[in-house]
Amino acid sequence: MSGTPLVVMSGVNKSFGHNHVLRDIDLGVARSEVVVVLGPSGSGKSTLCRCINRLERIDSGSILIDGQPLPEEGRELARLRADVGMVFQQFNLFPHKTVLQNVTMGPMHTRGLAKAAAITQARELLERVGIADKADEYPARLSGGQQQRVAIARALAMNPKVMMFDEPTSALDPEMITEVLDVMRGLATAGTTMIVVTHEMGFARSAANQVVFMDEGRIVETGAPAEFFVRPRTERAAEFLSKILAH
Repeated sequence: MSGTPLVVMSGVNKSFGHNHVLRDIDLGVARSEVVVVLGPSGSGKSTLCRCINRLERIDSGSILIDGQPLPEEGRELARLRADVGMVFQQFNLFPHKTVLQNVTMGPMHTRGLAKAAAITQARELLERVGIADKADEYPARLSGGQQQRVAIARALAMNPKVMMFDEPTSALDPEMITEVLDVMRGLATAGTTMIVVTHEMGFARSAANQVVFMDEGRIVETGAPAEFFVRPRTERAAEFLSKILAH
């Protein structure tokens, strides 16, 4: 994980009206690094993700993806979004398309991949996330965990440089959470660069290289999981962990 960071946020600020959601955010994410972003609700975690993908425009500061600043709009922005895979709380699958069609659409339309190649790739990715047998099903016939795994395969199909996960398990029943986290652990082991917003502390402990703790729009503390969970350096992080880990 050496060399130039793949994602660099410098002095990033973002407000919604009078609500200052991100305050002077500085963050670097190395290639093949897994960064888990923790913090209470309303701390700015999801907005941080949405700014990296340019779903939200920042007010000041800069964000570089692989050395390039975020484009404003147009074709370059579409290309950036292809480089930054995004998996949301809700699965956002096209309900009128089969699983296979959901996974092949992006590479064909945005990357210009031939249909046969897109289908071959999609089937390989569905195998990788454990639902190859669901290729011809429609999303409504799948469980929530299966739908989220389709969403992960769809994001991977774009061959992104970095994968963003915004609370990917928060809409799932408990028994489905494990199957999605297992897929994500597999991606981490394979060297996928990942930024993950989650409340799943077990995943943060086992898969993260770096933990980022946010509160009230600021990055309060960063560190390796072994340090953060055992010896948090700030009172705010210690207070947060005492509440979360007590349950």
